[in-house]
Amino acid sequence: MDTRFNKRILLILAILGVLLVIVFIADLFVGSSKIPATEIFRMLVTGKSDNQIWATIFFNFRIPKAITAVLAGAALSVSGMQMQTIFRNPLAGPYVLGISSGASLGVALLVLGFTSRITNQSIHYFGNWAQIMAAWIGAGLVLFLILAVSTRVQDIMTILILGILFGSATSAIVSILQYFSHQSMLKAFVIWSMGSLGNLSKEQLNILVPCIIIGLLFSFMFSKILNALLLGETYAKSLGVNIKLSRIMLFISTSILAGSITAFCGPIGFIGIAVPHIVRIIMKSANHYYLIPGSLIAGAIMLLISDIVSLLPGYDTVLPVNSVTALLGIPVVIWIILENKKISSPD
Repeated sequence: MDTRFNKRILLILAILGVLLVIVFIADLFVGSSKIPATEIFRMLVTGKSDNQIWATIFFNFRIPKAITAVLAGAALSVSGMQMQTIFRNPLAGPYVLGISSGASLGVALLVLGFTSRITNQSIHYFGNWAQIMAAWIGAGLVLFLILAVSTRVQDIMTILILGILFGSATSAIVSILQYFSHQSMLKAFVIWSMGSLGNLSKEQLNILVPCIIIGLLFSFMFSKILNALLLGETYAKSLGVNIKLSRIMLFISTSILAGSITAFCGPIGFIGIAVPHIVRIIMKSANHYYLIPGSLIAGAIMLLISDIVSLLPGYDTVLPVNSVTALLGIPVVIWIILENKKISSPD
């Protein structure tokens, strides 16, 4: 393999890493409360401030929100990369394939399915782990339905359409649950469905971090298998790859990544579709040893930018982050469809 090419890839990853740090710090400056820039730099360097209110806002709200954006962007981008490779479809992703809708159904069944019998306060009895596990199960069920269909249907566009139909079916069930749910729970669920990076508690963040790390580790471990699958199942089998087991493990990884983010941040669309293609264009490669870390960093950058943009209308007005990611991601998706880009073979 060309050493100069490796150096170019490493340079791109380094530039993306520096950009990630810059955008992460920039995100800390934006919020509903105006904190002087000098004070933010002081808190970043020293970890303290003379103004207790500013310190509380900075350390309890802005930093956790920025960390959540990094985790969500990385998880959704890598899960989208995996789905595009497994299904050999440039439009595959957790949002389009209905994986996010499945995770939403899991959360809706937990939160809305029992509201005729329990109160808003008592829903917390189930705990954060129950919420995230419900999202995993919902995402996993949709994924395995798609897997079952893919064994009978070979056409990738048909599989994509069926994924959209599965997502629509789960959304319909969620709508029915909303219709019969308690008013207070309905309002909370609708706000959750718009997507938010700033509502996570410390306990939820402590659960989210290890879950995303585990999901990403699975992805890195299967980089070689993803490269083999990119060239077709026949080629992968010739290398001794267990196709069925590999798909199951990659689906588990995707369920963990997409389900965890959906559970705590709501369904966030188009990151998983757009970012992998942007990374392929920048790196000019389809090698997952490069694409996975590139997608991880680029996804974090894109969601941090989306979070900043969501606050631009004014300090007192915050747009749903899902709306911003759609506006940023849809042009990329349209470009993919018009150009009909093909995924090149690994280097």
